[in-house]
Amino acid sequence: MSAKKETLGKTVGVVVAVCLVCSIIVSSAAVGLRDLQETNAAIDKQSNIVEAAGLIDLAAGDISGTFNKYIEERFINLETGEYVDEPKDGYDMYKEAKNPKFSVEVTNSNVGFKQRASIANIYLVKNDAGEVTRLVLPVHGSGLWDLMYGLLAIDADGNTVRELIYYQHKETPGLGGEIQNPSWKAKWDGKKLFDDGKVAIEVNKGDNSNDQYAVDALSGATLTSNGVQNTLTYWAGKNGFGPYLKNQTWKS
Repeated sequence: MSAKKETLGKTVGVVVAVCLVCSIIVSSAAVGLRDLQETNAAIDKQSNIVEAAGLIDLAAGDISGTFNKYIEERFINLETGEYVDEPKDGYDMYKEAKNPKFSVEVTNSNVGFKQRASIANIYLVKNDAGEVTRLVLPVHGSGLWDLMYGLLAIDADGNTVRELIYYQHKETPGLGGEIQNPSWKAKWDGKKLFDDGKVAIEVNKGDNSNDQYAVDALSGATLTSNGVQNTLTYWAGKNGFGPYLKNQTWKS
């Protein structure tokens, strides 16, 4: 008796069946883990904000509790610098940047993106007395390979930088990736954004430890350093958080 020959149709049928079963398993796992993934994403976001707020040690692992106790999320109209109500449930300025209803075109800028949200999420850090002690502002701009996303934390004077934390980027490890190096991050503490009302902060080569308006550029990462410079120039300027910082809305 001769062995039954395999046909092309049977082979294709087996492949399709295996793919179908695998896709069902993967889809089921994705749906089943969705809530956990969303929870982890929310905790990661809160963790970055808590770090920028200078509260990571105080949190002692209780990120959500610390965030809810000391940090208030607000929404501002970037054009006027005034507070507005949350435009929609779960509003995210990055997700809405391509939504014509909530975005504007960016022109004559080398910041690396062509659309930005017209309303921004910002975070007020408060002490036990309810006084605003620090502002955490989301910033982003081009690096060497892609956009870099960070959080700029400044004192309630609207000028003194405390933290610049990049939490998402594709920069080269050991070069542009040094934007996450604690020693470089520490250089930002106490630097000033503005001089006589104009954006004055600079990222340049050299020993800038005694210059309140300058931070040392990253060695071997000129384009990344330029990206940080362009990012801060844009977001501290009139098209970014400039009107909000100028008006010092959080004090009213």
